[in-house]
Amino acid sequence: MMRSLWTAASGMKAQQLNIDVISNNLSNVTTTGYKKSRMEFKDLFYETLEKSRGSEESQNPRPTSLQIGHGVRAAATVKDFTIGNIEQTGDVFNFALEGDGFFAVKSFGATESDNDVNSYVYTKDGSFKVSADADGMKYLTTAQGYVIMNQDNEPIVLSGENGEIDTSKITVDQNGSFSYIDSTSQKVDLNQKIKVVQFFNPNGLESIGDNLYKRTAASGKEISEEEVPSYKKSKVLQGYLERSNVQIVEEMVNMIVAQRAYEINSKSIQASDEMMQQANQLRR
Repeated sequence: MMRSLWTAASGMKAQQLNIDVISNNLSNVTTTGYKKSRMEFKDLFYETLEKSRGSEESQNPRPTSLQIGHGVRAAATVKDFTIGNIEQTGDVFNFALEGDGFFAVKSFGATESDNDVNSYVYTKDGSFKVSADADGMKYLTTAQGYVIMNQDNEPIVLSGENGEIDTSKITVDQNGSFSYIDSTSQKVDLNQKIKVVQFFNPNGLESIGDNLYKRTAASGKEISEEEVPSYKKSKVLQGYLERSNVQIVEEMVNMIVAQRAYEINSKSIQASDEMMQQANQLRR
């Protein structure tokens, strides 16, 4: 009876975490570039009351063991990196990636020597802005001020050879290359290209909030799509944003299932408690 109490308690604890994950998915249903998570579970250790045995070991062979499990535990949360709906916005500095790539971004205050794992972060959120530094240089940044990196691992600078340009006339092709239309209606190449990277194991990335991910030993190092021709390149779509891949109906169904699992585990605790009460009331 004590075993069943703790087994059911582990089920309630696991389902509470499951509901937490589902709730986070639902709360981010309108978050640009958000990738839904799902909880994975593992069963706990088993107590073997009787081992299986063959006829060569005993006159009473047992084809199967008698084992009692001790519940469940939350093993991991896994990101689903399937592409969300691509929505047209018409904004010059809105970008969506059609493929497995991530935008590479860097802290605005980081120096060129800051190439460690904590300096670079990655995002699927292409709702970029134009920010200026103290010298008036214009950079392409995230809403949080992280600069977007180009193919040379430098911040993307929005200026022409002669200085100031009209940023509303900037165009970006599907390869991520920047150009603009000058005063003579000529197309001028800015020699800037958005850096797009992939990871061997994107599920190993660490979510750090603000739609950003940090690479880890599990994710592996970034793989530049520009430098590795064998990787299928992502298309950069200007004037579009990738929406959250959360499906509300699916998450609501998952919520109901998790709630019912939580409820039935609480019933198991009540049943075990009643059995203990009855055992304590027995008289000789």
